[in-house]
Amino acid sequence: MRYHFAIALGSNRRHGRHGAPRHVIHAALTALGSEDVSVLAISPILTTAPLGPAGRSFANAAALIATDLEPDALLTLLKRIEHDFGRRRGRRWGPRVIDLDIILWSGGRWTSSGPGRLTIPHRSYAERDFVLRPLAAIAPHWRHPAGHRTVRHLLARVTRRSPVDRNRVAP
Repeated sequence: MRYHFAIALGSNRRHGRHGAPRHVIHAALTALGSEDVSVLAISPILTTAPLGPAGRSFANAAALIATDLEPDALLTLLKRIEHDFGRRRGRRWGPRVIDLDIILWSGGRWTSSGPGRLTIPHRSYAERDFVLRPLAAIAPHWRHPAGHRTVRHLLARVTRRSPVDRNRVAP
């Protein structure tokens, strides 16, 4: 059976062979496409501010892919590509050569058991502008399997400005 997945890609460290983070993302997509995975669409690569202690800005993108791999097998492939690019597990939100995350898949929800537990949809994607903006460029109408909101709607919720309380007195 052929499945479709939305993958988030991020990098904020140079790679010895591939160069700057933008080039690392392109190289990771090439590696992914050589593994019985069809890359159907690639978002523009955006420069985004880091979360937490990462320090440097990130290059972020999203890709739509098609593959016969089940979610757990795709996760294994993504982790192997990360490892091949020099990614080592470390502190959360730290600098990284490449980060490849499964965000959504055509089968809806998925939860695996075991040490490398995978949950689809990705737990935090609906609150992350740096994931939603690239994803909205290539899959604006893909619906969250639980809330049934589209990627475009989730992005609008994350990026909308809060109303100003005109009755509040400034400190």
